[in-house]
Amino acid sequence: MKVLLDACVIFPTVMREMLLGAAGQGAFTPLWSARILEEWARSTRKIGPEAEAQARGEIAMMAVDWPGAEVAWPPSLEARLWLPDGNDVHVLAAAIAGSADMICTLNAKDFPRQILAEEGLSRLDPDGFLHGIWQAQPDMMAHVADQVLAKARRLSEHDWQMRPLLKKARLPRLAKALG
Repeated sequence: MKVLLDACVIFPTVMREMLLGAAGQGAFTPLWSARILEEWARSTRKIGPEAEAQARGEIAMMAVDWPGAEVAWPPSLEARLWLPDGNDVHVLAAAIAGSADMICTLNAKDFPRQILAEEGLSRLDPDGFLHGIWQAQPDMMAHVADQVLAKARRLSEHDWQMRPLLKKARLPRLAKALG
């Protein structure tokens, strides 16, 4: 299954680590566009200049880890599409161009299910998506979560526990399942 990751699910670090960890275990193939990655990098500016530099470094590492994940499309594709928020049309275009099965986003209202269905796509929020993967492969998701927890503890020098970490990352169903 190919899944287009919207910028809003890539920017929160723990959410991104959980999604890419599941992808790394073969649960799905991630997709994104240069514009989605640029949105992520620019959105980190509000945290500070170091955050943008770190995001750009992580983007470079993602390109190495997922060389086929970045999709592009002709302008004519975007021109024929419509969404309630025109600023999100590029996300739909990327999903179509990458032959994605679904879009993973927190932005449900701007990706109406009927419009996505016309393009053969569905939409899920990251918590529902990851919880579904956990239901199918609980041991694999527990392994991914353990790796993300260990990394969060190492990088933040905070003794995170699984449930609070995932709840803070806006993954409450997964937090309860793994908690």
